[in-house]
Amino acid sequence: MTTDTPARLLQLLSLLQTPREWPGGELSERLGVSRRTVRRDIDRLRELGYPVQATKGADGGYRLVAGKAMPPLVLDDEEAVAIAVGLRAGAGHALEGVDEASVRALAKLEQVLPSRLRHRVSTLQAATTPLTSGDGASIAPETLTVMASTVAGRERLRFAYRARDGIESRRVVEPYRLVSTGRRWYLVAYDLDRGDWRTFRVDRVSAPFATGARFAPRELPTGSAAEYLRRSMYGGRQETYDFTVTFDAPAEAVAARVPESLGVPEAIEEGRCVVRGSVGDSMDWLAVRLATLGFEFEVREPEELVRCVRELGERLVRAGGWGEGRG
Repeated sequence: MTTDTPARLLQLLSLLQTPREWPGGELSERLGVSRRTVRRDIDRLRELGYPVQATKGADGGYRLVAGKAMPPLVLDDEEAVAIAVGLRAGAGHALEGVDEASVRALAKLEQVLPSRLRHRVSTLQAATTPLTSGDGASIAPETLTVMASTVAGRERLRFAYRARDGIESRRVVEPYRLVSTGRRWYLVAYDLDRGDWRTFRVDRVSAPFATGARFAPRELPTGSAAEYLRRSMYGGRQETYDFTVTFDAPAEAVAARVPESLGVPEAIEEGRCVVRGSVGDSMDWLAVRLATLGFEFEVREPEELVRCVRELGERLVRAGGWGEGRG
């Protein structure tokens, strides 16, 4: 019998978060208390914001339903380990759909994991090898979680950095945002030693350390971190080109698959949207990237990209025809 009310409430909440209906008698047996106590505990959970739904009947039943806001979750050891391993596996690569929000979730989870569970997570990840697609560099999940926590907490960050020419340096920055381009992670931050904004490839960062020193956020020169990254990557260093592509899909669906650094989809009519952006990657890369999004699309400009997409399509058709011809 659980006599401690807070502990009993957590145990009850853990049971209710299993997607099923729990008869009052079964909850009473699981908790070792009377049905009257179960009803009182259910009322306490409702007061805390958990939407517990009751059903009438001989034994009655309770289940947790979707509410307007998400109250805190209660996870058992196995659930916490499974979620942490999944997030770490994805966070180590700049994959579609694993953006800054996912990294923040991982940072929050690992912050509260007991040491025994952190050890289990690290051991399991070290013993497995993910098969990932794309050409993005792998990153230690700890690097991302440290950075995400300093971004969220407005805390100065110190780390070692290897530049493109191989020169090593130590940096102290005020981190602003983590940005994923779909292939790599970048940190947009204000460099205190250089007195200016900078972008850092996260796979070139080592030994990140949260200093504990808080700072007041500065105003970014551009409207968003993604736009600042785009300008810093392409502005003045290599030739860029503007493009316009329309998709036969809702803007929300396209936004879930197109990195923000390429452009933000704008709805033009029901079920269709347009993306306008600038890139410095090769047109071949952009053509392949567009073709793998899974949507019908049409390149409006530039003409060079139109030709590139057409040639890619013809090569794929020939490749398919060649395979059939070989029989």
